[in-house]
Amino acid sequence: MLNVGFRNVGDPGGPRSLDVHALLFDMDGTLVESAAAMDRHTRMWARRHSLDPEKVIRASHGRRDIDVIRELAPHADPYAELAWFDHLSCTDAAGVRAAPGAPRLLAALPPRRWGLVTSATRSVARSRMAAAGLPLPDVLVCAEDVAAGKPSPEGYLTAAALVGAPPSSCLVIEDADVGLRAARAAGMPALAVAGPPGPVHGHRIAGLGALCVTAD
Repeated sequence: MLNVGFRNVGDPGGPRSLDVHALLFDMDGTLVESAAAMDRHTRMWARRHSLDPEKVIRASHGRRDIDVIRELAPHADPYAELAWFDHLSCTDAAGVRAAPGAPRLLAALPPRRWGLVTSATRSVARSRMAAAGLPLPDVLVCAEDVAAGKPSPEGYLTAAALVGAPPSSCLVIEDADVGLRAARAAGMPALAVAGPPGPVHGHRIAGLGALCVTAD
């Protein structure tokens, strides 16, 4: 088991801990700080289709590009647009870096006791993790691996099966509302990383540096 110690934001009650089999991370906004690059690319795409860039950015948070394309540009070829996004994301990584605490945290985790569940495609996930200097886990569930993206629980349930643990013994660490909803639908405990005040499924932590993980 993994013992995960943490402190809730704004909680005067002191440290808490959970015992789980595995940690399942979101990537963008959780392990990797990529908002500047993602917003830059999203604004470029929005202008290509005469859409309000800020509206597209709000609609995109935590979701698969293919789902956003189908929703906001139904006239376009979704796969051609996705290829455009992927090419740009893999060739323009300016500003992409590891979230504070991510390298230390991942180094403390045993192999196959953590996984990545991301709305990014596999090529983008590999590119961003490399740009951030972070290792790829054995368990990697990407946009093309599921029929339905977050907030569907499919990605997290797929990862739980791959790590060989029941959903209730997998701790999700997420920054986006759609990801936290996916965790709830999967029956998994969750930690929300920073983010704006508001309702959260589970607990809220200031950042990955607030976690202390020990393995048995």
